[in-house]
Amino acid sequence: MKKSELDVENILLDRTEEENLLEVPLLDKVFKTIFFLILILGTVVLARLFYLGLVQHDFYKSRALANVSDFQIQRAPRGLIFDRFNNLLVKNEPSVDVFLIPAHLSKNPDEQLEILKQTSSKLQIDLETLKKKIEEYDWGISNKMLLASDISHDQLIDFSSSALPGIEIESSFKRLEQPPFKFAHLLGYVGRVDKEDLKSYPNLSFNGQIGKSGLEKYYDEYLAGTDGKKVFLKNAKGEILDSQLISVPQSGKQLQTFIDGPFQEYFYDRLVQALKELGGKKAVGLALNPQNGEVLALISLPSFDNNRLSDFVTDSNNPFFNRAIQGLYNPGSTIKPLVAAAALKEKIITPQKEIFSAGYIDIPNPYKPDNPTRFLDWRANGWVDLALALAKSSNIYFYEVGGGFKDQPGLGIEKLKKWWQKFGLDKKTGIDLPSESQGFLPDPQWKEKITKEPWRLGDTYHVAIGQGDLTLTPLGLLNYISVIANGGKLYQPRIAEEIKEGNQAVNQSQPVVLSDLTTELREACGEVQKGMKEAVINPEGTAHLLFDLPVSVAAKTGTAQIESNTKINAFFVGYAPADNPQIAILILVENAREGSLNTVPVAKDVLKWYYINRIRR
Repeated sequence: MKKSELDVENILLDRTEEENLLEVPLLDKVFKTIFFLILILGTVVLARLFYLGLVQHDFYKSRALANVSDFQIQRAPRGLIFDRFNNLLVKNEPSVDVFLIPAHLSKNPDEQLEILKQTSSKLQIDLETLKKKIEEYDWGISNKMLLASDISHDQLIDFSSSALPGIEIESSFKRLEQPPFKFAHLLGYVGRVDKEDLKSYPNLSFNGQIGKSGLEKYYDEYLAGTDGKKVFLKNAKGEILDSQLISVPQSGKQLQTFIDGPFQEYFYDRLVQALKELGGKKAVGLALNPQNGEVLALISLPSFDNNRLSDFVTDSNNPFFNRAIQGLYNPGSTIKPLVAAAALKEKIITPQKEIFSAGYIDIPNPYKPDNPTRFLDWRANGWVDLALALAKSSNIYFYEVGGGFKDQPGLGIEKLKKWWQKFGLDKKTGIDLPSESQGFLPDPQWKEKITKEPWRLGDTYHVAIGQGDLTLTPLGLLNYISVIANGGKLYQPRIAEEIKEGNQAVNQSQPVVLSDLTTELREACGEVQKGMKEAVINPEGTAHLLFDLPVSVAAKTGTAQIESNTKINAFFVGYAPADNPQIAILILVENAREGSLNTVPVAKDVLKWYYINRIRR
């Protein structure tokens, strides 16, 4: 007999004997011996017992109960998730799992091997692979091992008809997203409870389900039901005499969200279409209600199918990465509305002050007087005031307003950073999703520490137009645009509307104002709003394509040069109706070929859909 067969037999026999030994009462002599040994071992053992008994008490207690008692877990269905119109976003579908329980196996090695052969054949698993899995399994965590989940109907019939000792069929549930891909980064996915989960939550059932990402993870304590338990009573030989139902499974609570399901589906499809036409792979779509922080849509591309996770693990485009809340990007010209508001408030500029853009400005180079440093506009924009500078997206205007030039004072990096912080760009937004990133705001101290070089005027110029080392998440960017749209309130984005148990709400979401700048920024926001409207109304505006929409729109486009200016990311941010915003949207296309020309058409279709199906109705 091969060594691997002996190892598996020993493991399975050991588990069987261990289960039987647990049925035999310990003698008083054993307890006295143990006590005597503890006295001899002294301080070292006591310290270890202190650690195991107090620090790790809950963990080992739950594991011991699982091993000593012969329980069968009756899985509870997770709570359902709905959009704002009660459309079901994810549901439960019955499934069947297959487990190996060594305690129920025959003690005969040949019979054990035959059972493993039949099991591997039914599950279409290589026998040697199955043996290796048994050898490597941590039997200290659980007295049964998951062999396969969500088996087919034919496999279920096959197992049910053969009744292999030691092989248990267990009813369970799988999560089914409706439809796949389109809500993946919002909903997230569930996975099996593992050792790491048990360290944090020792009362969990090993191999049960737990949220691993998205809403499934963030609201797991509400969505997770309470599993039921059935205990089997055995005699001294380990034979089952009777069974008792200790507890019945209780379903998880329902989660109602602010997500507009049909709108998200349309938004997703339109983004996918745009990427297909462009030959691109990565994009973000976001929509908020700027009046209260409600999240209407959240899309990250590429996406994944929650029920076929293994198919996407090796994808080099990293579909599990939620670009909407985790990605950090140079915002490009979409930062200009903030710079304009700050410059107005700090009295650096007036709305009427005009600055001339010849297409470039030259900054004297003290080291090479004959070779000045040239900073370019994307085109020669001529004389522009604040509104036209926003509409035409003049870099020269914001170089000068941000860093100063000749007789035009600039904000400087200290005031720029102060206003970035006022708009919350240095913090996470607090959205109810796990793993959110926060923006990075550079300053002279950081640069000197990292590069050993001083902060220069060119650095200020770059960040004033959203380049350089300034990076934001798409959600952080849109959240700041919402402040401009509503006139000064920074809201915490919210996905969950309420948590319900049956028809009873047990937790309801309320708007959270993170910062109220209304008094401070009312006039400045009004002037910036004019510039964003001008971007649509003016024939030279970068978002003029939206001019013929049946709803008024305020907008700002942006392109950010990346990877040594070899690629660009294209942005669109905007809101509608312009004078009473009900929706603010962001579109990001990575590695765009034509900048805003790749985002504005998508924005037009998305805003038109929302107007026809939501605002006009």
